[in-house]
Amino acid sequence: MTRPSEVTRDRIMKAAERLFAERGYDGTSIRAIVAKARVNQAAINYHFDGKDGLYREVLRGAFRGMIAEQVSHGEELKAMSREEALTAFIRRQLHPLMARDEFSRHMRIFNWESVHPTPVFRSMMAEESAPFMGLATDIVRRFVPEADARTLMVAAIWLIGQCSVFLRNRDTLAEPPFGLDLDESTVEWLAQMVSRWVLAGFGRSAPANKA
Repeated sequence: MTRPSEVTRDRIMKAAERLFAERGYDGTSIRAIVAKARVNQAAINYHFDGKDGLYREVLRGAFRGMIAEQVSHGEELKAMSREEALTAFIRRQLHPLMARDEFSRHMRIFNWESVHPTPVFRSMMAEESAPFMGLATDIVRRFVPEADARTLMVAAIWLIGQCSVFLRNRDTLAEPPFGLDLDESTVEWLAQMVSRWVLAGFGRSAPANKA
């Protein structure tokens, strides 16, 4: 049986997620969250220790929701050829394009952060991004095994960026003049295209062995 305190916490999280997506961190007040969640401020302080703690939990939930599937398949990637692993990584990165309301809210929150970055976001990313970045770095290393740590990190960031540009702009890309129909077949086509472009870049510096 779900405890009343858990119901309250979940209600606060859902209300805060919607408001942070609509207004960003700075534009969202505790008063607005209290009103939307139908709770008192003491409940927010009790469950999250204030606005920063609540925002951190919303960010953490959004980020984990986006990378959970990718991280859970990490061992599978190691068993694939480097080309197969790259394509699978990119495909899973683009898969949320087919999601709807919840993913859109997550991306709007991250888009707010790209314009008005907060210390809470930077701290959360430092804590949460290591497993995901490790996957991307491992894939890059298979193409450029002689690269130093700095080069590998920059290449991993670049690889992720090839997908995130589509994720960040999903709603815009579905509208004119772009008009991308973000269904399963389109996402698969896009994954294959991005994979070929990335392979073309990595291939210039990769050794002949394709282990």
